[in-house]
Amino acid sequence: MGTSFVINVPATSANIGPGFDVMGLSLSLYLTVQAQVDSNQPTSATNITLVYEGQNSSGLSLDPNSNLITRTALYVLGCSGVKSFPHPTTVRVNNRIPLGRGLGSSGAAVVAGVLLANAVASLNLTQQRMLDYCLMIEHHPDNVAAALVGGFVASYLIDVDRSGNIPESEADEAEVLRREREQKAAAADETVKLPPDNIGHFLRLECSPKIKAIAIIPQFELATSKARAALPGSYKTQDVVFNLQRLAVLTTALGRETPDPWLIYRAMEDKVHQPYRMHLIPGLPEILATFNPDNTPGLLGICLSGAGPTILALA
Repeated sequence: MGTSFVINVPATSANIGPGFDVMGLSLSLYLTVQAQVDSNQPTSATNITLVYEGQNSSGLSLDPNSNLITRTALYVLGCSGVKSFPHPTTVRVNNRIPLGRGLGSSGAAVVAGVLLANAVASLNLTQQRMLDYCLMIEHHPDNVAAALVGGFVASYLIDVDRSGNIPESEADEAEVLRREREQKAAAADETVKLPPDNIGHFLRLECSPKIKAIAIIPQFELATSKARAALPGSYKTQDVVFNLQRLAVLTTALGRETPDPWLIYRAMEDKVHQPYRMHLIPGLPEILATFNPDNTPGLLGICLSGAGPTILALA
């Protein structure tokens, strides 16, 4: 006797100009996970057979203990007192979200893993509790909140201790090795750190149905760790105020029934992350300096999608 589940998680664009690590927008590009549970098959160490399909699967691990989707699922199960998948399960992944492009591919994988664990073990987790699990792994709420609840989302989180046997969604190679050593040491006593309750909060914002998102996806990857490393350690007060002013306007401007092009265009300007990442995205300075609502009818705004290199235009 078997049971099957299909999980669709959208790509997301984070920041939306001035909303650095705050704003997220879900897009119509999906990571699909199909899980086939077969209770008649003999059990194994993890009870998982992992299969990837589609063009965005090159280089991704098929080891359930290394793959981000299944590692996340195993973490959630472990927190619930379940050491592995309850029954042999074939997990088929079709990922249409390009990797390393600023479209929330790691956040989508984390959300898919939490949803997968919730489904196969009938955990009946609330949406808020699933967000807690996501934020123990993905340390920024913008992508995972938008991927989990959909739409145009603002979010924040509280500081928590993430040491111990917790999967990591993004880190450079040296950091990954260091954390793997920590996780192995933490796993030796089979302890799993449970997420505190309500570590992240979100609010779905209005977005006019007349607004469309256009993602311009370059044919190269940009590691989030590299894009983060380009940011300064401190900011000028006037630059922070610049972003806060625009963010306050943008959250309302996008929800108006008839969008105001220049209001949105100016409200999507940023001085917190884009200026410091310009050198990592060839062509971005020219694009921002060239196109505006006057010379490009229908254009509402342009910004980096997440850490880039994808460029997001609203129209």
